[in-house]
Amino acid sequence: MAWIAGVDVGGTFTDLIAFNTDTGEVRVVKTPSTPGDQSEGFVNALTLSGIDISEIRWIIHGTTVATNAILERKGARVGLITTKGFRDVLEMRRRERAQTWGLWGDYIPLVPRKWRCEVTERVLADGTVRQPLSENEVEEVARYLVAQGCDAVAVALIHSYANPQHEQQVAEILRKVWPNEYISISSEILPEIREFERTSTTVVNAYVQPKIDLYLDRLSHRLADHGFQHDIQIIQSNGGIMSSSQARRRAVNTVLSGPAAGVIAAAQVGLASGFDHVISADMGGTSFDVSLIVNGQPAMQSQQTIEFGVVIRVPMIEITTIGAGGGSIAWIDKSGMLRIGPESAGSYPGPVAFGRGGTRPTVTDANVVLGRINPNQPIGSKGKTLDVEGAKQAIERDIARPLGMDVYSAAEAILKVAVSRMAGALRLVSVERGHDPRRFALVPFGGAGPLHAAALIRECRIGTAVIPYYPGITSALGCITANVQYDFLRTINRSLADLDIQETRSILEHFTIEGRHKLEESNLPLVGVSVRYEADMAYEGQTHTVQVTLPIENLTLESIKDAFEAAYLREFGQLLRGIPIRVQTLRASVIGLRPAFNLAQMAQQHWPKITGHDNEFLAVPVAKRPVYFHGEFIQTPVYRREQLLPGTTIKGPAIVEQEDTTIVVEPDMQATVDTCGHLLVSLLDMLGTEGVGDSNAAVGRGAIH
Repeated sequence: MAWIAGVDVGGTFTDLIAFNTDTGEVRVVKTPSTPGDQSEGFVNALTLSGIDISEIRWIIHGTTVATNAILERKGARVGLITTKGFRDVLEMRRRERAQTWGLWGDYIPLVPRKWRCEVTERVLADGTVRQPLSENEVEEVARYLVAQGCDAVAVALIHSYANPQHEQQVAEILRKVWPNEYISISSEILPEIREFERTSTTVVNAYVQPKIDLYLDRLSHRLADHGFQHDIQIIQSNGGIMSSSQARRRAVNTVLSGPAAGVIAAAQVGLASGFDHVISADMGGTSFDVSLIVNGQPAMQSQQTIEFGVVIRVPMIEITTIGAGGGSIAWIDKSGMLRIGPESAGSYPGPVAFGRGGTRPTVTDANVVLGRINPNQPIGSKGKTLDVEGAKQAIERDIARPLGMDVYSAAEAILKVAVSRMAGALRLVSVERGHDPRRFALVPFGGAGPLHAAALIRECRIGTAVIPYYPGITSALGCITANVQYDFLRTINRSLADLDIQETRSILEHFTIEGRHKLEESNLPLVGVSVRYEADMAYEGQTHTVQVTLPIENLTLESIKDAFEAAYLREFGQLLRGIPIRVQTLRASVIGLRPAFNLAQMAQQHWPKITGHDNEFLAVPVAKRPVYFHGEFIQTPVYRREQLLPGTTIKGPAIVEQEDTTIVVEPDMQATVDTCGHLLVSLLDMLGTEGVGDSNAAVGRGAIH
């Protein structure tokens, strides 16, 4: 038997979904993460699945190792070698400030000034060598950085995107002196104009590369000890898959690995249920990640600031993240206001209710106290129970008494503040960018997403929430459904009128050939290859560029101009006629298309076998319990997710439980199961609204009251 496994390691849980390509069998696991060594939790998840690891053919992994290394400042000791006079580019950055309205704020660069070294050389913007490289200086600073205990080195010489010769010479010298392979040169990492962004991206690669390499090495050995004989595939920030050997060299491309996998899965879940406009909302233990998906395609960006001053410029899915997860801590600030996060209890000690030593109340504790989470069936912790009284006492002590409230009102206030923060993130990616959220469906996932989906669609007036069959492991699902993708770019910085179209075609065709070669390295089953050409373009004199999709066939100066004007008109509403056009950077994406994953088949194997009229199957509550809604406890029916067949509709209030999450349906809402097993939660007063709830997925009959 051939298994394919997707594993996503989050701050609180490690999630796994495994699919047998021969039988169609699906297995899922959710187990606590092991922050000290993430590979331990990874192998734990595989072991708990009951699959013989030696029978797994492909493992695809979404990782947060690089992200955590940056956020926690636990990356490598990095040295930087740059052109004389450009030592402080990394620290000068752009014009932004840590505090928008003040002249104060701290910024600590990833490379201290004492490890930022200059060498004599100069290449001009057209690639001409004005001053040769001083090889003696390179060897001298290399030995200095080694003596200083630097683990990795970044090389970012001025204008190396136009002529990489000097950087290649530096790399050759470094290989004779440097004690390891952690050498990052900007002409390989980001051969693009803009010296700060290029330097910063190269430094980030050097900063996280040893961590990624060590982690993948440790993970590979652990898996090999259990009989796994193949390469691990890694999710990139662009939502595509790359080989682990590529990830070791281009570690910067993994910085948003885990969140990107979730967005890919959310897009597919939305399409399967008939929604091509989707807002994905991943709520785990520590964060809330939001992304906009239009026409089935996630919004992309070429640059991201991970924290103030730490910029990476690689193609990536556009994701907005705030510190609002199930483990986010509730606290009272100096002005007496209730706050949620960004500090999180994490997986250890975790929320108070987990009974692992946590003492400060969290969003999860509030859900437990209000009866929304079943204390006898906590997700990811079979055989354990939650400490409801401990959670009550923590909320009473830290929130209720200071605010003069009873414990239940305080717990509800915690959820309201958390939802308000999350709703702000949803509006940021929709309303503030000109999109009407009523024309989108919300796809909430992560262990905590479905708990708050009802409150979020109410707050943002989104008509429907599409809850995947396995919400708690959706990012892992994205791992096994993502395509293989490699991105390439080169700055040419020429006027369109002076562009050599034959050279342009040659550059893009070279990217295509290189991409196809890398696809072969993945050894993943593919059903086709897709190629996308783009260019960063602007009018002469403009600083900011527009990303333009170029035609694959019939690439001419005229077709490039037409594509630019169409993109510019969409972005700004008018053209600047008579001003010359400049082509700054050429880009190509080579995408290996994976076989489609049948989401309905995944759910069907868990549905009970029934006779008679399947579409009239009426689910029966397995229990009732008091749940706190809008200021009062209401006796609420509790359903098991696997007993809800397509066509089943339940009216709120209701709780739907499953192994990896809990779903809350509020009193003025209903939930319907579609043909894929997805649960469509809708506001009753928005059903039938134009543009809302127009899913193409068929649903049958059967209503539960």
